[in-house]
Amino acid sequence: MLDKLKQLIEWYEEVLSMPHRTEIARELRNEDDLFLLLLYSEMIGIPNPVYYYTLELYPYMIEKFHDWHLRMGMDKSPLTGIRCC
Repeated sequence: MLDKLKQLIEWYEEVLSMPHRTEIARELRNEDDLFLLLLYSEMIGIPNPVYYYTLELYPYMIEKFHDWHLRMGMDKSPLTGIRCC
C-alpha cells in the first residue's frame, strides 16, 4: 500500500512539472551561468570578495567552462589561464 502511495505521489509531481520542463531547465541553466560568472569574475576583472574560497572549485568547474563561454557567445576562451578549446 505504501509503495502505491509513493508511486501516486511521484506521478502527481510528474504531471505538475510536465508543462514547465523547459522553463525549469532554462532557470537551472541561468543559475549555472550566474554561478560560473561569479566563480571566474576575478579573472575577468570583476572584484570577487570570496575569491580565496572559490579557488577550490576551479578543478570541478573547468569541464563546464567550455559550454558556458560558448553559450555566452565567445568562440574562444576569454581567459588566458584556462585553455579549454
